[in-house]
Amino acid sequence: MKRGFLLDFKRMKSQNLARNCMMNGCDVRAKPTLGSVAKAAGVSIPTVSQVMRGTGRISQETRSRVFRAAKELHYVPDSRAASMRSGENREVGFVMNQLLNPFNAEVVSGAVDLLEDEGYIVSILDTRDDAARQSNHLETFIRHGRGGLMWVPALDTPDETFQMLAAQGMPTVTFLRRLRDDLDHVGICDAQATAHATEYLLDLGHHHIAYLGGADMTVVRQDRIAGYQNVMQEKGGVPPVIWASDDNKRAGLDAMLALLDAHPETTAVVCNGDMVAIGACLALLRGGLEPGRDVSIIGFDDIQDAAVATPPLTTMSVSPQKLGKTLARVLLDRIQDPGMPVTISEVLPDLIVRDTTAPPR
Repeated sequence: MKRGFLLDFKRMKSQNLARNCMMNGCDVRAKPTLGSVAKAAGVSIPTVSQVMRGTGRISQETRSRVFRAAKELHYVPDSRAASMRSGENREVGFVMNQLLNPFNAEVVSGAVDLLEDEGYIVSILDTRDDAARQSNHLETFIRHGRGGLMWVPALDTPDETFQMLAAQGMPTVTFLRRLRDDLDHVGICDAQATAHATEYLLDLGHHHIAYLGGADMTVVRQDRIAGYQNVMQEKGGVPPVIWASDDNKRAGLDAMLALLDAHPETTAVVCNGDMVAIGACLALLRGGLEPGRDVSIIGFDDIQDAAVATPPLTTMSVSPQKLGKTLARVLLDRIQDPGMPVTISEVLPDLIVRDTTAPPR
């Protein structure tokens, strides 16, 4: 009985609100505005504006009436208009490459979590490493007044793109691929990480160590291969083997089978990313081999799937969600202090040893 009474009471309040709105001349079917909320609540437009902004000396009863009217009319404040009045833009963009990659998805999750906690809205677009597509995305962000940008530059990004961002004065932080010295950057110590992974495998007793993954010679892949090659040339005693593969599980599986067919002497592999490494492990299992026993595998990133893979994956951990929060914090610092010196934040990954590495048989 009590629940039915409350429902009837709420229905009566809703009907009274609609009746009040009609009596005051507002159209409940039109797009709700400050004016229509004011009429429905029986207050002035400035009062509604102050309530929505949380300012002014307004009674709790009036605030409740305004919020109730806004809810019934489905009114949503126009953040662009608010930013024009205050001079502060609370919307930022994230332009990246291959959002489907779990590493990128986890980075986005970390960045969005921090920015939303700070009251920002994040728009995310995927260039798929297409410079022309990227240009369209960036122009769209500028046209819609985004207040800052987190950005993984596409391959072959022209100078005109950087000049456009500079001309607009948009606070920008590049991620992973550092192409300019005049922009804040958050990245990874890629060469040091793969050098560490390779040295670890050598210390276990492996000699025939290959590098697997990556299809394009991006700045990131170049650095990772360089770290691997330097250690192999100095300490390995055998020529380095570099095997290309797209950064996904299926491609990693196929590439690992081809690598072992061409180089059956291989006993260990340093991978360009965890997804390739998981695919490589699947290839071993399909061939009746055991990751960590017959061939050792090291990934890169430490995405969530790495710890729960079968078997759990040894990897160079960069904590993607934490990395995303770092990226977001650097952007917020730049927004709050446009004149601060350029900052470079590079994370040195930790080796997380799990079940896919062991001394060679």
